[in-house]
This record gives sequence, C-alpha cells and structure tokens, in this order.
Amino acid sequence: MSYVFSPAPVASVPVMGCGDQFPVHRIYCVGRNYEEHAKEMGFTGREPPFFFMKPADAIVVVNDGQTGELPYPALTANLHHEIELVVAIGKGGKNIKAADALGHIYGYAVGLDMTRRDLQADMKRQGRPWCIGKGFDASAPISPITQITHAGDVANAAIWLKVNGADRQRSNVSHLIWNITETIEHLSAAWELQPGDLIYTGTPEGVDSVKRGDVLEGGVAGLGTLRLTVV
Repeated sequence: MSYVFSPAPVASVPVMGCGDQFPVHRIYCVGRNYEEHAKEMGFTGREPPFFFMKPADAIVVVNDGQTGELPYPALTANLHHEIELVVAIGKGGKNIKAADALGHIYGYAVGLDMTRRDLQADMKRQGRPWCIGKGFDASAPISPITQITHAGDVANAAIWLKVNGADRQRSNVSHLIWNITETIEHLSAAWELQPGDLIYTGTPEGVDSVKRGDVLEGGVAGLGTLRLTVV
C-alpha cells in the first residue's frame, strides 16, 4: 500500500526509567472534575461526568528536570493553565467496571490542559462546540509516564502548580468528584478505550491566565514535575 504523502510520525510519550515510548492513540479530558474548580466556574454538585478531546499531536513532552517551551497560541488574549493527573491506558476495553479499571492502566503522568478561555467562553455563549478553546496545537503538555507499579498512591497524591514560583493551584487527587476508576467506567461506556489512550482527569481550583515569559511548574506527588516557559 502506498500513501499520497508520508504519514506523520506517531505521537508518543517517553516512559520514565526506560527507553520505551508510549504511543498516543487519543486524548480524553474530563471537565469540571474537582468540586472547588466546578464552583469557581459557576457550577456545584456532583454532576454526571462529561468529556472532550484533544488531538494526539497536541502533546508537548517535557522530560523531568528540563524546562520545555509552550508557544502562546493565536487568537487568544486569555490563556489559562489547568494542572492535571493523566492516566495512560495500556489495555483497552468497553463498559469497564470501576472495580476492574486499575487492570487497564499502564501508568500515570503530569499534564496541563491549556485553555483559550476567551474563545471557549464565546463558543459557550453561542451554544457551539468549544474545540477551538481546548484542542489547539501544543495544548496538552505532559511529563514522561510513570508505570503504575512505580507510581505509589496516586489516588491520594498532592497535585499543584506554581507560576513564576508562586502557588496557583494546590489540591489532592482524592478530591476528584469522579475518581480514576469511576472515570474509566463512565468513559468506556461511551467509547471503546484503546491501548495508548490518555485521560486528563480534571483540574483543581485556582486556574488563571498566563502570558509570554511566565514559567509554569507543576506536579503530582510520586510522578515528578512538569516545567515550561510560555514563549
């Protein structure tokens, strides 16, 4: 079989502590999955989870101990940070029960769901899809993946983000409205999960804007840190 042009390289994330690469299939994101963040966005309660997607090639991989570059995207004057725990799926399936979900996880990473908040808000007002606010180039920075056997107690891990050395977001993964295994159960009822899928599980309170020159540094306890400069 021949292609009309050469296919793009497979998007992938390095695995911590070895030379392997984790090929990315799809990126799923969970909206408003921490109660305090839901409140700051004008919502309350434990609403059913909802999901949106980003292109696989929206990732920006930054190795632990290095500082990556995050290009400030076009069309926005209000770029927001959202620090997140990322779940890497190693075994696919559909209608996965929460009790069985851990067996489908390959590992975890630290991620940022960057958001063109002004464009997202404008699309919401018009009742239109807000892919333009979420699924743009370089909108999904990510650290290397830590295999589940080396990740520790991720379900109770601290999660945090600093901008220019000052705290912006600080919480705990235990404060997820829908926890890791419940999220996989809901998500796999809507899509058949595949090896290589990444799930950005939601962000805690404290989201705010960044500008060129800002340095973002965030992490999840046991998974290292993610550090970038906005350029």
